[in-house]
Amino acid sequence: MAVHREDIAAALGLLDKRHLVLAIHDPSFPGVEGEDVGRGSPYGRGGLGFVRFAHALGFDGVQLGPQGMTSLVNQSPYDGTLFSKNVLSVDLGALREDPRFDAIVRAEDLARLLEGAGDGSRVQYRHVFESVKDLLVEAHARFVSLRDGGDLRAADIGAEVARFVSANRDWIERDALYASLRDEHAQTPRWTDWPEVDRHLWSPAPGGERAADERRHELLGRHACAFERHALWQMVVHAQHARFRDSIGRLGIKLFGDVQVGLSPADAWSRRSILLAGYRLGAPPSRTNPEGQPWNHSVLDPAQYEGPDGRPGPVLDFIAARLGKMLDEFDGLRIDHPHGLVCPWVYRADDGDPARAVQHGARLFSSPDLPDHPGLARYAIVRPDQIDRARPRHADGWVRELGDEQVGRYAVVFDALVAEARAHGRVVDDILCEVLSTQPHPLARVMARHGLGRFRVTQKANVHDPDDVYRSESARPEDWIMVGNHDTAPIWGLAAQWDGTEAGAVQAGYLARRLRPDGGSGALARELAADVRKLVHAKMADLFVSRARNVMVFFPDLLGMDGVYNRPGTVNEDNWTLRVPRDFHRRYAADAADGRAVDLACVLALAIRARPDLAGADAALLARLEAAAWWVPGRGRT
Repeated sequence: MAVHREDIAAALGLLDKRHLVLAIHDPSFPGVEGEDVGRGSPYGRGGLGFVRFAHALGFDGVQLGPQGMTSLVNQSPYDGTLFSKNVLSVDLGALREDPRFDAIVRAEDLARLLEGAGDGSRVQYRHVFESVKDLLVEAHARFVSLRDGGDLRAADIGAEVARFVSANRDWIERDALYASLRDEHAQTPRWTDWPEVDRHLWSPAPGGERAADERRHELLGRHACAFERHALWQMVVHAQHARFRDSIGRLGIKLFGDVQVGLSPADAWSRRSILLAGYRLGAPPSRTNPEGQPWNHSVLDPAQYEGPDGRPGPVLDFIAARLGKMLDEFDGLRIDHPHGLVCPWVYRADDGDPARAVQHGARLFSSPDLPDHPGLARYAIVRPDQIDRARPRHADGWVRELGDEQVGRYAVVFDALVAEARAHGRVVDDILCEVLSTQPHPLARVMARHGLGRFRVTQKANVHDPDDVYRSESARPEDWIMVGNHDTAPIWGLAAQWDGTEAGAVQAGYLARRLRPDGGSGALARELAADVRKLVHAKMADLFVSRARNVMVFFPDLLGMDGVYNRPGTVNEDNWTLRVPRDFHRRYAADAADGRAVDLACVLALAIRARPDLAGADAALLARLEAAAWWVPGRGRT
C-alpha cells in the first residue's frame, strides 16, 4: 500500500521538521536511455524526473554540490570554478529539440557520445570531458559559420550571448583568459610557473599595470573565438539552470547551492591580488581525521577585508559578487567548512611536506604569539590571555573566551554572507553550515550571532559518549541532521559491516532505546540486530526523533546503494562518479517494498511511535503510515 505525499508532509509537520532535503551532485543524476552521454545533469529529462520522484516521496528540497568547471586531471567539484558553471552539465538533448540549435548540435554528434557512455552506474569522466569539449568546439564553429552566413537563428543566439556577456563580463573574461593561457602554456601546467606577465595579469606590480592591460587586450583579440565559445556555453548552461530551478520551484522544491571553501586554480590566478601570500587553507586535525587535510586552497587576505574607511574592501566585494550570483541562482546555500570563513586553519605554503605542514598549522586569527608562525600575530583577534595553552591549537577550546567586539571581527566575512542572503530575501533556514567534528569557539560564537545551526552526521556518533556532537540527542532545532553525506560510507554498506558484530549490537541497543524510550527496547534491539534492513530504518528514524528541524538524505542512503561516492583524502578514479541508476523508479519501488531502500512511511511511523506525546496526536495518520510501511516492530511486515 503506497503512502500519499500529503501523509508524509503531515508526519513531518507533526515531528516539527521544516525541510526534508535530498542531496545529490550534478554528475550523479540519472540519464535516460538513448540520451545518457556518461555523466548526469540536473537539466536533462533524467534529472528532472529524479527530482519529481523525490517530490512524490515527500522531499521539499534538493541540495546540489559545487557546479564549477573541473579539469581533466581533477574532477573534484570542490576544486571547480566559482563563477563559470561546468559545461559538462549542458543537456545536449534539449538543444537538439531547440529549433535555434538543431543545425549547431547534430544528432550524429550525440550518437558518438553515447558510444562510450557506459551503463549509467558510474560517470565516465574522461570520455565525457574529452568528447563533450570536442563537441562544443565543433558546435561553436558551426554557429559562427551560420551567423557569418546570415542565418537568423544564429544571429538570435549571438544577440543573446552578447547580452549575457554584458551582464557577466568580469568573470567570463577571467575564466576564458585562464583557459586560453592554460592552452598556450600546455607544457607548464601550474599557472604559478607561467611567465611573469601572465602570472600577474590581474595583479600587476606597481608600474606594471599598463603592460598587463596591453597583454589582456592582446589575448582577448587573439583568443576572441575561444572567448565567445566560453560565453556561448556559459549562457546555455545558465539558461538551462534557470529553467530547471523554475520547473522544480513550481513543485514546491527549493534548490540549495554549495559554497565551496576553496578557490579553483583559475580563480586563484585571477584573484591573486586579494590572496594572502605564504599560506594555504586546510582542515585541522580532528577526532574523525586526526592527521588533518592539506587542501592547498588559497587564503583570502585579511588586510583587504575592509578599506581604511571601514567600508567593504576588495575581499568583501569579491564575497558579495560571488554570493550574489549564487543567491540569484539558488533558494538557499550550503556553506562548505565555515571555519574557512571565520577562523581558517592555515599552514605554510613553503613546507615541502604538506601533510606535516597542515598538522603544525594554526588558526589565522587565533595565533597572537606562536613562535613557528610569527607572521600571523598581525592578524590576531584573540589576546594571549584568552588562550587555553593546555589544549592543542586546533582544539575547539584553544580560544577560551571572546568579547562581543572580538566576535564582530571574527564575523566580518560571515556577516557579509548573511547580509547578502537577507538582501536576496532568504531566512536563517536557507543557510546550511557544514560544521562537522570541530567547531572552534570563535565559529560557535559567530554562528550563534546569526542563529545558525550545524551538521549532525549520526553515522559518526560515538554512542558510548553522551556528549558526542554527532549523536541525535545533541541536535538543536536550528541544526541539519543526516546519517551520512558525500564524504561518508553509505549507511547500507556500513550496516552490512555491523551485521553480526558487537558494533552492530551496540547500534541496535542504542537505537532501540531512542525509539522505545518508555520501555520495550530489549525486544526491538533484538529485531534490529537480526536484520540490517530494520537497523537502517531505525537509524533513519533517529533523525526524525531529534530536535533538529531540518533533515538531509544523501541519495545512496535513500536508494539502498552501497557504493561509495567519495573517499576523502584519496586519489581514486571512482571518487565523484557514483550515479543514480537509469531504472531507479523500478528499483526503488521493489527495494523499498522489501526494506532494501528507505521506506519513509516506515521511518516516520517509527519516529512518531518514539514520541509518546505525538503517537496519540493523530492516530489515523499513524495508522495509515504503518499500513503502508514494509515493517512495523513486533508485527513483522504489514
